[in-house]
Parts: sequence; C-alpha cells; structure tokens
Amino acid sequence: MRNTIYMYKFTMLIVLFTFFFTGISAQNLPYDKITIDGKPFYTYNVKPGEGLMAIARTFSVTVDDILKYNPAARNGLMNGQVLNIPIKTAAAAVVTENPVKPTQPAAFASEAPQAPIAPFDQNNTFKHTVSSGETVYSLANTYNTTEEEIYRYNPSARDGIRIGEVLTIPQRRTISENKEENYRYHTILPKETLYSVSKTYQLKPEDIITANPGLSVETFQIGKIIRVPFFETNETFTPYNEQVKNVIHEVKQGETLYGIARQYNVTQDEIEKANPILSAGLRVNMRLIIPTRVSRSDQRNQVAEENQANQLLQQTRQSQRLDVIKVGLLMPFLDESQKAHLRLQEYYEGFLLAVKKMKDRGANIELYVFEIGKGSDTRKLQSLLGTMEMQNLDVVIGGTNDAQIKVISDFAKAYNVKYVVPFSMSNKEVLNNGQIFQVNPMESYTYSKASQVFTQNFRNANVVFLNVPTRSDKSNFVNTLQSDLRKNNIKYDIVTVDQSLDKNILPLLTQGKENILVPTTGDRASLRQILDALLKVQSANPGLVTRLFGYPEWQTYDSKFKSDYYKLGTYIFTTFFVDENDLETKEFNAEFRKWYKRDVMDLYPRYGMWGYDTGLFFITALQQYGKNFEQNVNNVRVSSIEFPFYFERVNNWGGFVNAGLYLVYYDPNRLVIKTDKSR
Repeated sequence: MRNTIYMYKFTMLIVLFTFFFTGISAQNLPYDKITIDGKPFYTYNVKPGEGLMAIARTFSVTVDDILKYNPAARNGLMNGQVLNIPIKTAAAAVVTENPVKPTQPAAFASEAPQAPIAPFDQNNTFKHTVSSGETVYSLANTYNTTEEEIYRYNPSARDGIRIGEVLTIPQRRTISENKEENYRYHTILPKETLYSVSKTYQLKPEDIITANPGLSVETFQIGKIIRVPFFETNETFTPYNEQVKNVIHEVKQGETLYGIARQYNVTQDEIEKANPILSAGLRVNMRLIIPTRVSRSDQRNQVAEENQANQLLQQTRQSQRLDVIKVGLLMPFLDESQKAHLRLQEYYEGFLLAVKKMKDRGANIELYVFEIGKGSDTRKLQSLLGTMEMQNLDVVIGGTNDAQIKVISDFAKAYNVKYVVPFSMSNKEVLNNGQIFQVNPMESYTYSKASQVFTQNFRNANVVFLNVPTRSDKSNFVNTLQSDLRKNNIKYDIVTVDQSLDKNILPLLTQGKENILVPTTGDRASLRQILDALLKVQSANPGLVTRLFGYPEWQTYDSKFKSDYYKLGTYIFTTFFVDENDLETKEFNAEFRKWYKRDVMDLYPRYGMWGYDTGLFFITALQQYGKNFEQNVNNVRVSSIEFPFYFERVNNWGGFVNAGLYLVYYDPNRLVIKTDKSR
C-alpha cells in the first residue's frame, strides 16, 4: 500500500537578536530595497576595505545572515560588490518570553530564578543559538548546568532542538575551587564590542581574549556566546553605557543610599537600578556599582581604548617554529580487557611509521612513549605528568577513558600543551579546553555533517525513507536529515519495510530521476531484507535508477552485502574508510608488513592506520606551523589512509572536533569511489 506523500514547505523565520529588548521596531535604513521570493532585502554596495563584521553591525544582522544569501562573500569582499541584506521586520523580531514554572526541584533550586525571566538581563540567564551538531546534553556540559535545567527554561527542547533555535540557558551559579575555571556566559548583543563587554564586567579586553582563545573578528558576532571570568556568584552587572562610567563603591559604616547618591551626583533610583541586590537593603561592605556621568576627556580616552581593543580581535598568535618536535604518546598498553592491549600496540606501530616518514622528510622528533595504567586508576598517569619531560612536550596523544582524558586535559591546559584525544567520541573535556583536538568526532556532529552532504548532493533526487518499525538506532540521523530536507524544500516519502516492500515502494519511485532510498536503521538483518526487495524491483524495472544511502557500519558487513552494494549503486557516509586499491594504502600495508612481519588486524577502524594517520597529521602541523598550529590547522594537507581531517572549534573557548567525513560510492562498475566531503 502506498504511503501518503508529504510535501513540506519551509517558511523561514528570521529571529532578530534584538529580541533582548522590549521595544523593537522594523528596520528603516536609507538603502534601496528589493524583494526576492517574497522576502525583503536591502541592496548594499561594499565600500573599500569594508569587512563582513562592519556590514553586519550596520544592519544589525549576523555574518551568517549575510553569507546565507550571499554565498560568494565567503571568498572575501570586493569594492563595489552588491550584497542582499535581509530586512528584519518587527513581526519577525518578536519573541515571547513565557515564564516556566518548574514541576520538580531544580538542580540549582536555591539560586536559580523561579520568577519570569527578564529578556535582556544576563545575570541569571543568557541566550544560546543552536549550531550544527549540538545537543541538549552537550550544551549542559558546555555551560556547567543540567539537561533538566535547560528543559525547565525550554520545555519544547524535550522534543529535540533545531539549528538556529534560540534557547534560554541558566547562568552558572557555582564556584570551583580552581579560580581559573570560574566563568559566566555572555550573549553578544547588537552594537556591543569587545571593549564594551569588558567594561560591562569591569575587566580588561585582554581578560576576555584569554578566556576565549577562539575569539576573533569573525567569531565576535551578534548572538554568539563568550565566557567571562567571575569570582562571586552574587555579582550583578548592567550593560556598559558609553555615556556612563561605572564606579565601584564599598559601603562604609553609617552611610546611607541618599548620601552615596549625593557623593557621586546621581539619583538613588539610578543606583538601585544598577544594583538589584539593594532590594534586600543596604549593608556594610556591600560593593555597589555607581553609574556616574562620563566627562569629555573620558570620552576621548574611550575612543582610543575602543580602537586598541578592536585590534586585539585581529591579532594572531605568533607561530613558534620548532627545532625539535616533542611528542608524548600515553596509553594503557598493558590493559588486556577485551584485548585492548593488542589494538593499542598496533596503533603505536602505525604511529611509529608516521614518525619514520616525517623524519625522512627532515623533521627532528623526540618521541616519549609511556604506559599509564589501567581503568580509572590515574595515580601512575598523574605522577608521570609531574615530570619535567612531560611539561615540555609540544603535543600529547593518548588516554582511552574519561578519567585518563580528564587528567591529561587538566595537564594540557596548565602547561599550554596541545592534546590530541584519539579514540573517545563522548568526552566532555573538548567543550571547555581550547588545547584539545578530538580525532574521533561526536555522533551528533557526524550526523549533522552527513545531512548537509546529503542535501547538497541529492537535492534534485527523489528521496524515500525506508522505515523499519522495530528499529530506532538511526533515529537521530533520520530526524536531522528530514528536518534539513524540509528546510531546503526537498520532498520526501516514507514507506514501511515489510514482506511487501518491493510492491509498496514501486509507486513512490520516479522514472528518469535518481531515486535515493534511506533506511532508518543500519541493522544487518534489516539491510538484508531491504537489499533483497530492491534487487527484485531493479530486476523487474531495469529503467529505474535506485540508489541506497546508508551508514558507516555497512562497510563491515561481508562480501555478499558488498556485492549487492555495487548492483544498487550504494552510498555510505563515514568518518573512516580504507580503499584497498589506493596506492597509499598498498604502500602502508607493504611497509607495515616489512617492519612487523604481519598484516594489520582486520578491524574497523584499523588501528595501525589510525595511529599512522594521526601521527602524520599532527607532526606535519607542528613542522609546518609550529606550536600554535591551531590557527592553520585546516591548511594542513596530508595523504591520510583511513581518516579525513577537518577540525572545527566547538565554541569560542573550547577545543576542536574533527568534522571530517567521507562519502563512499559503490559504483555499479565495481569501483569504490571515496570522496572527502569535509570542507
């Protein structure tokens, strides 16, 4: 029976970040207007030397908004270039703040606000715009809160979150014993600058830069989040006003609010507005923010300081060229649980082949290899990291569980050492440590990337999802992909996989067009059933072009499956894949056999190649760009065998996650075509 065909129309809702303010009016700027597909735009001619950030500020939009409608601008701007800037209307800008009454005790019940959330007060909450690959779990770990707290402020998030959705996040209210880890978070508002944000929190612009190693002209955008050092949970702040200079006054015995107001020539109301803590009364030793008037000389100083702060965003860290590259490989080599020691040994063997190749290319390398102990017992590891040799490393690679990764992460942060996490997909250290490079990507990032690749490659195809009712292992990917298809006005159908699949699917297929079929599971038995049905359809209808689209684990299935992949012209997305016929693969296998008198283990991924690729990439990065290679990490080009490398910083203060992705095609001519879709 033919399933109902669903046509989805996507109406773009533009959310203007000035929803933080209670009064919002439509833009009315002195530029020509045009309408494209029913949407209003300003037409703007780029001025000499003008950048995207400046234009975004002029129109109170984000750089992403401009790039969305002007993709050619990604390659840089030219004098006179015409840009279409989306017009933000008042209707599109309005966001209603509905207070949420908690139905159960909050994780921070004693400190989290229970009253309606003020739309522009960031002392208790801030706004986060969902990006690719983010989940409620990852956001909770990023912002030192809990999933339940996020759900309390955003009830609809229980049903999933979407890219571009704006969430209310509670501010961090707890203080760590390590003062270096105490931060609150700030959503960048329209017209804010690095200078104004630093003044809001009584900090130096350099303090903000230090707390956010990923901050630059490109990433200091309206709606993006930065973290701000804080030392007291009861500190409150008001947005910086260039006409007002905030002075800190510590209340002395016998002082009154009236007397303090007269001392600074301001009103009591102004002081009370700047200090919500006064609702509990004036107390001795209380530190008050006094909003005093700015003199003309102070205004001149502000302009100079503003310019100096802006220059900080344009600075790049000087690359430290390395005469000797010092690399540490720290693994639990004696952990025999589930034969882990054999896999780690092979990883090390592959890594050594990368070291050999780099030495042949002229690199001077000192490699330190250590056994770090098993399980969650990190005493041996901690002792090792206390040595001078470890503290002078340029990069450390290793750790296999959360306990080990946490210890190495803290070490890397303390001693400014780059840390490569080779295996873990789910550790949360990368979210808050700018020194980390995670090779094995998070599942949510992979699914988001694969969905983007699908919509780019198959937007003109006929898409049909093959729903297996008893399986939900790929529901996160399927939901992501279906959402992206709807956003891009790409129609799709759904058919249930049962004994009549070959008959039920036929009415949904289109002659003269590529039909892309996407199972909702990667399960072996379900795939076998699907392949058999589709081969029947293909045999009975030779004019139909049917293609199957699937998952990384499909490459691990036996030769009978792979033979059928060729017959159907099957695509899989994957973060790792070895093409046996590739010249680099053959050379690696020969070299491995020469040195170790055996072949690599038949595993997925193959650990010898995993170690080789990782070593080759990061030693090349250090050789070419020095210790601060993160600024050029995606300019590093290596001939990797199994893993693609393309690193994206997870936020302005966190580390990098590998967003590399292959699209593998089993061509009907029995060729395997592996295409790197990372960029």
